[in-house]
Amino acid sequence: MKEWFKNKNDFEEFDVRTLKGNFLQAIVFKAKQTKKGKGLLIIQNFEPIPLYSTIKNLGFDYHIEKDAENNYYCYFFRENEIEKEDKEDKELPLKPIVMPRYADIDPRIADLTVNFWDNIWNKENPAIELKFKLLISLANAVGLGRIRQAPREIIKAYYLGITVEQLEEVFSLIIWNQGIGHFSSEIAQSSFFKVFLLIKESEKKGKKRDEIMNILHEKFGEKNPEMGFNN
Repeated sequence: MKEWFKNKNDFEEFDVRTLKGNFLQAIVFKAKQTKKGKGLLIIQNFEPIPLYSTIKNLGFDYHIEKDAENNYYCYFFRENEIEKEDKEDKELPLKPIVMPRYADIDPRIADLTVNFWDNIWNKENPAIELKFKLLISLANAVGLGRIRQAPREIIKAYYLGITVEQLEEVFSLIIWNQGIGHFSSEIAQSSFFKVFLLIKESEKKGKKRDEIMNILHEKFGEKNPEMGFNN
């Protein structure tokens, strides 16, 4: 057992089982306020796997326990106060925020879903590079009419290095497969296409990718009702 775990009873407790919406943001806010050598105990009724990379990048070690009622006790201990994340270690933006909705139905469904998500998006040594996997997911989302999902995928793919030229080819394929009429009525006015236009116009103005990502996060982040939910 890790040495710091002996002090687990001194950790600040944060029970998020009844917290609605994007509980990840609330935990990250708490974590950033935690001093080096201190810890947090997060209680959730499904394993909060999407949180782990964020917590690790903030300088935390962690230990997970599960009780007989399928509650997860996540002990996070801050080993280092990291002021600025390394680009290579920085996790994807727009973490999945719908998991608590599954838990509202049945925590076991949430647990299955979050582990399925982990297998798809955190797979070690994937055959398909993550940024291209996101483009496949993007195309599937558009094909199925899930326009709320599509902007999230394009933002994450752009973060990982997808170029404007590659996105142009994706949109050309969407027009080819779904038709000009569908593109005109459903895609051209969507938040999905607005994300692409913002990226393209920003690059034309000479803005750097990090700067564009900040703009995307501000305009198309969780607070935008077209992108997710906030309650």
